[in-house]
Amino acid sequence: MRKIENSELDRKSVEEFKQAEKTPIIIVLDDIRSLHNIGSVFRTSDAFLIEKIYLCGITATPPNKEINKTALGATDTVTWEYQKDVLQVISDLKNQNIDVYAIEQVENAIFLDNFQPETNKKYALVFGNEVFGVNQEAVKLCDGAIEIPQLGTKHSLNISVSTGIVIWDLFCKLRKDKN
Repeated sequence: MRKIENSELDRKSVEEFKQAEKTPIIIVLDDIRSLHNIGSVFRTSDAFLIEKIYLCGITATPPNKEINKTALGATDTVTWEYQKDVLQVISDLKNQNIDVYAIEQVENAIFLDNFQPETNKKYALVFGNEVFGVNQEAVKLCDGAIEIPQLGTKHSLNISVSTGIVIWDLFCKLRKDKN
């Protein structure tokens, strides 16, 4: 076994990324405080060809040195937009017939392992503040909620970790349905 060199990874150029068919997922980040978390979400979104990221509330926007530290250039590839009001973003997405789910621990949430995305739909996933999560008004507007099952004592994951887990899970399910 040999470690693969960076030059062998068949990386897309920025233009190839922009032209590539996207995974039908939109990420909505609301009131994310950590610039490193924001950058990490960009990097994960690049890895799985996520369609777009909405940055809402106090969530910082590129260009930003601290975001770039973890994004490693993904702010140039992944389409993003800043909108102050997450409630307006959710309403607009729903008006476009996009299913919007809060990633949160709420009554009647669907466990991630039980959630089955449909290949003919587009999904928006709302991730909230590191301390307070997705705000209640946003949760109410969403079509539903998806919860990552957790068995330990904390029942809390870092926002960038949660985003990675959910994107990977949905990416695999959507890709499996495509094949």
